[in-house]
Amino acid sequence: MSEGLSTEQELFNELEMLCKSPGYFHVIAYFCFRDNTIKYVEGEMGVDDVMQQFSMERLVRTEISTLIGLACKGDLDMTHPGPKKIQEYIDLTQSLLDDLHKSMMPPMHEIFHRPETGEATYNPFSRGKLLRESIFYGGESAYNFQYRDLSIRKYQNDNIWFVENKGYSIEQAEKIVSGLLLLQNDKISDLIPSQLDNLSPEAWTMLPAFIFSIGELTDKSGVDFETTKKLVESFVCPSGINKNNFSALDDFNPLNAYPIIRVNESEYLLFQNYSLMEALYETPFFWFNADENYKVKARENRGIFTEDFAAERLKLVFGEDRVFTNVNLYKGKNIAGEIDVLVVFSNRAIVLQAKSKKLTIAARKGNDNSLQDDFKNAVQSAYDQAFICSKLLNDSDCRLVDSSGEELVFNRDFEEIYPFCVVSDHYPALGFQARQFLKYQITQEIKPPFVMDVFLLDVMSEMLHSPLYFLSYINRRVEYSERILSNHELTVLSYHLKQNLWVDNDISMIQLGDDICADLDLAMLTRRNGAPGKATPEGILTKYKNTTYGHLIAEISNLDDAATIDLGFMLLSLSGDTIEQINDGIDHLCRLYMEDGRSHDLTLCIDEGKTGLTIHCNNDTRNLSGPRLQNHCNKRKYASRANTWFGLCIDPLNKKIKFGIELNFIWAKSDEMDELTKNMPAGQNLKDGIKINFKTKTRYGEKVGRNDLCPCGSGVKYKKCCI
Repeated sequence: MSEGLSTEQELFNELEMLCKSPGYFHVIAYFCFRDNTIKYVEGEMGVDDVMQQFSMERLVRTEISTLIGLACKGDLDMTHPGPKKIQEYIDLTQSLLDDLHKSMMPPMHEIFHRPETGEATYNPFSRGKLLRESIFYGGESAYNFQYRDLSIRKYQNDNIWFVENKGYSIEQAEKIVSGLLLLQNDKISDLIPSQLDNLSPEAWTMLPAFIFSIGELTDKSGVDFETTKKLVESFVCPSGINKNNFSALDDFNPLNAYPIIRVNESEYLLFQNYSLMEALYETPFFWFNADENYKVKARENRGIFTEDFAAERLKLVFGEDRVFTNVNLYKGKNIAGEIDVLVVFSNRAIVLQAKSKKLTIAARKGNDNSLQDDFKNAVQSAYDQAFICSKLLNDSDCRLVDSSGEELVFNRDFEEIYPFCVVSDHYPALGFQARQFLKYQITQEIKPPFVMDVFLLDVMSEMLHSPLYFLSYINRRVEYSERILSNHELTVLSYHLKQNLWVDNDISMIQLGDDICADLDLAMLTRRNGAPGKATPEGILTKYKNTTYGHLIAEISNLDDAATIDLGFMLLSLSGDTIEQINDGIDHLCRLYMEDGRSHDLTLCIDEGKTGLTIHCNNDTRNLSGPRLQNHCNKRKYASRANTWFGLCIDPLNKKIKFGIELNFIWAKSDEMDELTKNMPAGQNLKDGIKINFKTKTRYGEKVGRNDLCPCGSGVKYKKCCI
């Protein structure tokens, strides 16, 4: 730490004095340009360009926001102090911030040398003093454009209040903040060459790029001058808020809620456009709360938004007819539970409970009771409701009635039920807190909970655009919940899109670095902000898109059939080498059929024989090929001593799925099956790097006549079956 300083508060006070120095605004402008701007040459933006945002030297936005809040406690002195002084300020700022970061961590003896350390339930990471660091430095859970776009959805029912009390609609607000983003991008792009050409290096500064006038913003946004000014002024810190109350790192920083700074009568300053978009999403909460006549209605609207938005995004994945809202579960005449959003797809279900709760200032300061109370209100209560409702789903005595009063009737024999807990706002270190605090149960059908905010659900539904991909991901994500460490859930999703999320059984824990998220960041920037980059990360969604395997996955995604869906989950869990072998195998079977017009099959043993897949390729009718495939799979499953086995019948002319079957029961020894399988050739045991062997296998034994019953056990004559 800096000489003579030892406590967090002393470091904070020294940082405040530095931020009030003459000309310090030029230093903040430098940090904002260096750490919040993606620089790239003309043409397509690449992942390497986004990787700049993951530099270890970069200040996170909460640190820059702290500098801005402290600087605004002093006079708006924007005189240029000269390059030498600016460099001194930069070096001292980074040194103080490093020391401040270290000071937030309690001493090791305070963590591990406590009376309760020896207790089995002791978890040092559930203590507020340790969580403070992850809350402050955990970063953002949302992209800036999500705050902008979701604000329209969040406040659509409050639009009349905005017009009457603020002088603009939420749609106009979105246009203005979007225009300001474009304006600042233009200013940054124009400033660098103009400085190099027209100014002495002694006068170089990035500060002008962050200063704007109402006239400039009006021209860029297309919204009239008066309305634009009202929006800008509503995000300037009101005179009634005392900026000096920001006197500790965890205090309320008014420049987060009101990020626009008035420079003079005609000019304004905005350092972080992200802060303005976040404020558009968050700050109206305080305005509504101050209106005694409206705050109750506003809270109702917040709850409606969370549920409606979650349902809207899930409908994009599963379709309108598989997503239900406000489902009451009746035991007799009494309501035993209520599901905010229910998704039913084949023998899978998602039970989503939504909450609109924030992390309080007391919790951010590390107060243990406040942290746990906030978590209980925001997450634990949502999970408890979700678990009760999940148990009732498989209860045949329980009736389900949707928001329109219609009773829901569908197959209730769910194999997997996923409880979702969704919060509507940025909840710092949400995943880390869930790991420490959440108490949950699992059953054979009810899986571990998935805790998230609306922003993650938005991205998941954007990238995992089919039921099969979506459910396959959440299955593995929740099963690995205790074995994956990451600062952000988006990082885990990005890893999955690139590599196919898989953790070997002999690995107890993996940690994912933040930079893994660069591919997903670029894709979302391209999709939502029009960046010139790739809209889909290279990986599971692109590599096999136009292959036989890719077409099978696409077909299965649209089939609401339990056996075929289970097969799809198994296929999505395979390694790249195994997928290549399946591609080659099916293509080869189809070629053989085109040559001789006969039925051909391939059996693959997967996961060291724990499961397997038999593929039949023929043009027979289902009543002929169905029993044949069923019997073949039964024998293969028995011979491999597997508990599950899949069968797939492929049309050799177009490689489309005709039907699929699934055998799922515990293996048991049988003398009859021993006799039936004694001469059965071994299936292909798939291992990475080993190609499928298509050499003909000869079966030795008693000769079977054309009109004899087929030895496969189908009950059909040999000439119409396995011949």
